[in-house]
Amino acid sequence: MAKKYNVAVVGATGMVGQKMIDILLERKFPFVKLKLLASARSAEMKIKAGGFVHTVEELTVQSFDGIDFAFFSAGEMVSQEFGLEAVKRGAIVIDNSNAFRMADHVPLVVPEVNPDAVYSHKGIIANPNCSTIQMVVVLQALQKAADIKRVVAATYQAVSGAGREAVEELKDQCRAYLDGEPILAERTPYKGALRNYQIAFNLVPQIDLFVEDGYCNEEIKMIRETRKIMSLPGLPITTTTVRVPVMIGHSIALNVELNNPLTAAETRELLKKTPGVIVVDDPRQLEYPTPLDAEGNDAVYVGRIRPDHSVRNGLNLWVVSDNIRKGAATNSIQIAELLLSR
Repeated sequence: MAKKYNVAVVGATGMVGQKMIDILLERKFPFVKLKLLASARSAEMKIKAGGFVHTVEELTVQSFDGIDFAFFSAGEMVSQEFGLEAVKRGAIVIDNSNAFRMADHVPLVVPEVNPDAVYSHKGIIANPNCSTIQMVVVLQALQKAADIKRVVAATYQAVSGAGREAVEELKDQCRAYLDGEPILAERTPYKGALRNYQIAFNLVPQIDLFVEDGYCNEEIKMIRETRKIMSLPGLPITTTTVRVPVMIGHSIALNVELNNPLTAAETRELLKKTPGVIVVDDPRQLEYPTPLDAEGNDAVYVGRIRPDHSVRNGLNLWVVSDNIRKGAATNSIQIAELLLSR
């Protein structure tokens, strides 16, 4: 009889946490016990999953006693406070925050890209940033085929990347705008910012705090995480991250300069054979992926594949993925599945 495991989801009432529960069930993850954890204010909330009603418990260090896998999606501060405690109590932690991603002893894993990295863990495995995940799935294929010289990425990121409250704010702003009522903006670029912007019918070229040289933290994450995942510490890469009025689904305009030639046609065939990728690319039929195509799916969709004539061996690609599923929840569950496969 196959072994079954005790599983905890930290941040179970959030968008990603609830999606983790769904995907554990969808993929038939072999758990015998499912413990749903959240802050004190969410304790006693009822969540229906797998034909049962689960009661959310308040997160404490004792919550992890007897737990085999703990999926964290409650933010960096919670992961820092409870992640190591969970490991001490015997759990393997798969963390969806930025708390451990760049730590030398913590593998940062996208199963389609660097699956073997997962086996070097010391109790904690980090799930990358949502935009990083979908980008590196494509970049790894190009790297193997033609050796990447430089990467330029501009993201168009859905408001769900900032949580359920940001999604509700977009809805409220759209209603207010169409009804001619005052618009309240509190969540973009982030709650408590010096200045907040309307996101409905707008674009905001900032995600997270500004840090160094005028870059925001999201841009720095993508650069550093890509280099770590692909084991290319010197990879020249630059990013611009933009919040857009889309509910779910991040998009990336990706420009890649290669050291070796690779035609658009060859790239299409290469990506069609790449695990986790679906190519939707027929300009004659106006076919290319959109966030609505990706929503509810686990694939990374690629289209608008064409040469960049401004440089030698250049390519342009359009990359779209569901940021709540593959960009967070599904990737976390796939990491655990890698461990079970060993």
